[in-house]
Amino acid sequence: MDKNLDTLQVELRQTKSRGELNKLRLNGFVPGVLYGDIETNINLSIKKNSLEKLLKFGNFMSKVIDIKVDGKDFKVLPRDIEFDKVTNQPIHIDFQKLSAGTKVVVWIPVRFINENICPGLKIGGVLNIVRRKVELRCPADQIPSELTVDLSKSEIGESIRISNVTLPENVKPTIDRDFMIATVAAPTVVKEPEPGEATATADAATAEGTEPAAADKDAKPQDEKAKAAEDKKK
Repeated sequence: MDKNLDTLQVELRQTKSRGELNKLRLNGFVPGVLYGDIETNINLSIKKNSLEKLLKFGNFMSKVIDIKVDGKDFKVLPRDIEFDKVTNQPIHIDFQKLSAGTKVVVWIPVRFINENICPGLKIGGVLNIVRRKVELRCPADQIPSELTVDLSKSEIGESIRISNVTLPENVKPTIDRDFMIATVAAPTVVKEPEPGEATATADAATAEGTEPAAADKDAKPQDEKAKAAEDKKK
């Protein structure tokens, strides 16, 4: 096996019923299936603790993994994983066998570097991340672990697009346009009022709120005045 690849401990699975699958899970295994460039799909049992170690990495679904089944080595790619809705534990996983010439579509995480020396961020700019992952179409043996964006020369107002990222040969985005990954935006500044302006504003607000009340304190409505005059005539 390639020592540079992640490995999983797997066994052939002979389960035929739901009860047997549940017993398998209770014994610390996760059922799985291997499909792809093989004669028939292969049912697998994967050591749960071995699988969980790899699941801790955010790019698990784009990792090429080495497994050995019935004495044969396979390079595989995780394609689907099911979790228990209550415990959030893995309960089933599908793998695709990879071979020479196989092309796959995978989501690759984006990593930003040199934020501490980014000119735009150093003067108060803000990094707005539009895409944390990018969907790529690539040969199975050229899947990048991540896409790196270097911010060491990024100024305020600069847009970082997929064309600014160096991709491996024969690796292309699934979106056929120069889409945006992030921007270095200007800071949002809220202007505080000057002390004098704040006092004047408060005085004006107080005056507007109290004067009408004072004027109306002893005033009588027009209909009450008319009624009083009518009573005097009587």
